[in-house]
Amino acid sequence: MTPNDFIETKAPQLAYYGKAFLDNQLEHKEIKLYMWDVLEEWQSISLDTNTDAATPTDTEKVFWHLLHCFDQWPDMVIRGNQYLRQQIHDCCDYINIGGDMPHGCIGIRPTN
Repeated sequence: MTPNDFIETKAPQLAYYGKAFLDNQLEHKEIKLYMWDVLEEWQSISLDTNTDAATPTDTEKVFWHLLHCFDQWPDMVIRGNQYLRQQIHDCCDYINIGGDMPHGCIGIRPTN
């Protein structure tokens, strides 16, 4: 599996979880469990630096940024901070429908 294939599979799942969290249909701890599963699976991805996969796509950058937000910020901070809520909402929409990359997304792929 290439990094792009991985992101194409995982990004819509994360966007779904993000929207469900914002709609109070999913607990924060469920997203944290998903995050650890993603990181464990990411370790098996071959990062060949001689291919196009070496350069992260905008979707990948948004994906890692969104995952970082859920790792960095506690449940109550995200729920109570309108800026963070909007940023998560915008990231989920970008992953689902595209458009302009959300402002302030600086997601960086983890390295082994």
